[in-house]
Amino acid sequence: MTIDPVSNRNVADKVNIMGVSFSKKTFDETIRHLTGIANSPERGMYHVVTANPEIVMSASKDEQLMRILNEAGIITIDGIGIVLAAKWKGEPVSGRVTGYDMLLKLLEQGNRERWSFYFFGTDEETNRKAVETIAARYPDLKIAGRHNGFFKPDEEAAIVEEIRSTSPDFLIVAMGAPHAERWIYRNKPKLNAKIAMGVGGSLDIIGGKVKRAPTFWIKLNLEWLYRLLSNPSRWRRQLVLPVFAFKAYMRRKER
Repeated sequence: MTIDPVSNRNVADKVNIMGVSFSKKTFDETIRHLTGIANSPERGMYHVVTANPEIVMSASKDEQLMRILNEAGIITIDGIGIVLAAKWKGEPVSGRVTGYDMLLKLLEQGNRERWSFYFFGTDEETNRKAVETIAARYPDLKIAGRHNGFFKPDEEAAIVEEIRSTSPDFLIVAMGAPHAERWIYRNKPKLNAKIAMGVGGSLDIIGGKVKRAPTFWIKLNLEWLYRLLSNPSRWRRQLVLPVFAFKAYMRRKER
């Protein structure tokens, strides 16, 4: 048995949901785990994926995406559907470990540890506002750089080189899933970051473009419903949720 020296937990302590191996680490254990990596002198990039039922369903039909997930350093549970699927398998988890919550905690920790962050994604105005907000809230955190997520194909190499040259402890990619995961995977050998993590719309929230669900909705595990009510155009995307629930329940005995 191999033990994670940071969390002192069996590294094989994962739950397989429809072919995707999710970490069973708690939120605090995950933060301690990433802290250990960020403070390590080694620079092999560690890919953090926060996955929900939509990504699992996409990966079930996309070999490349499944390979990206299988090669990630850690996959955390971002979606109540995954929590329920783990429970159906008889392998309950403590709850969600979302990209937004992790980002806020890592920024707080980074302010103490003086980590460096590069923020990549969303539109230019929102990216700028989000980074300004972060710099004001966490004055001891190092802003390695930033760039919006709207660029032409021939501009990508220069963006990758800029990130490489700054050598950030954390590369935060707000491009939406699974686009962020594909981008990180494709450029992984060139990025020179310790940890890269897709955070969905987190910079949109920090930058004031959108509002996160109120705490009441989050505690009831109804954040997905709040998003749907706030943005009805999401209904097509969320049609996948009952399909996922059915398939996950039927495959609950798989290991």
